Amino acid sequence: MRIPKEGFGCYTEHMAVSPALSASLRAISCVMAGAQDDWWIIGSAAVALHGADPGDVADVDVLLSVADAERILPGVGVPLRRGSGNAAFRSSLFGIWLGTGLPVEFMADFHHQCDGIWRTVRPATRQAIAVEGGMVFIPERRELQAILAAFGRPKDMARGRSLAAVARDTP
Repeated sequence: MRIPKEGFGCYTEHMAVSPALSASLRAISCVMAGAQDDWWIIGSAAVALHGADPGDVADVDVLLSVADAERILPGVGVPLRRGSGNAAFRSSLFGIWLGTGLPVEFMADFHHQCDGIWRTVRPATRQAIAVEGGMVFIPERRELQAILAAFGRPKDMARGRSLAAVARDTP
């Protein structure tokens, strides 16, 4: 299996990228090409892009700045709202784009609650992944594992283990 190298990579047919996810990644790369601030894909889609088994990929989670959300998303018909409606997660702005293969959840100024404290989720690493006609960005593998572990949900813990297994299998 070919895994993206640190800093830059491209996804291949060996990764767990379904046609619906591939279509969503292409759409995201086009829409986010106009971003002025750093942005990332996290969650199951990022796990798949690292070449690990993400389990079910039901949507694509995109972290972005409030300024980029306000500038970019209305142009593709994504209504923005405050908060996210989840007790463990919140965003200053949140929007769902249904115009792609999978729903895309845009989370601006994203936070996770841990032990009663809201913590900002803003990756420090940024790995570029080439997709057909563009580029998407994910946290590097170790940082993505840490993010998933902090979320603490069973599905996130399983994805973290899958990332660790891929790391062990990579020369």
